[in-house]
Amino acid sequence: MGAAPPSAPASVPTLVTYLEMTKPPATPAIRPPLGGIEIRVARRPTVSFYRYLYRAIGDDWTWVVRRLLSDEELRRIIGDPAVEVNVLWVEGVPAGYAELDRRQAPDTELAYFGLLPEFIGRGLGRYLLDWAIRHAWRAGPRRLWVHTCDFDHPRAIAVYRKSGFRVYDQRVEQLELPAGVPLPQRSRSQERSG
Repeated sequence: MGAAPPSAPASVPTLVTYLEMTKPPATPAIRPPLGGIEIRVARRPTVSFYRYLYRAIGDDWTWVVRRLLSDEELRRIIGDPAVEVNVLWVEGVPAGYAELDRRQAPDTELAYFGLLPEFIGRGLGRYLLDWAIRHAWRAGPRRLWVHTCDFDHPRAIAVYRKSGFRVYDQRVEQLELPAGVPLPQRSRSQERSG
């Protein structure tokens, strides 16, 4: 999925889909697809490490919200004890992360989830998502929820649904793009609408 050339600031409509699960999965946990995999909580992650992950994973999917935050604003979020950044490592290399946000207890949000491009297509996303879901439920939330939009991976909604989430809302929202961020292309998937 490529993006158009950088542009002036823009407000772009996007279809946002909200999904939730209200009980933990009843199926067995997914086994790691490769050897040399570990998932570790980044305790007190540095802003620079977090920004690296956020951009390396999110650039192709138009993740911009956290780019607009100052270092101090971002430090307050990722340093909050109710926010947990779980980093997937493959043979010592960061491959992705799943961020759980428990600041709106009793609900937990899967705030960010994704893989670096080099690690897509190896079964790692399915494994990390399953791990994150089970890890989130260990804290006993009322529900676990996530949102995605039509600039995300074309199979995002299908993957969330297969993992046990159900759609509970969809709406068009405005995505504010800062100057220099390429205008995104829409996902070619039509499975988002239902």
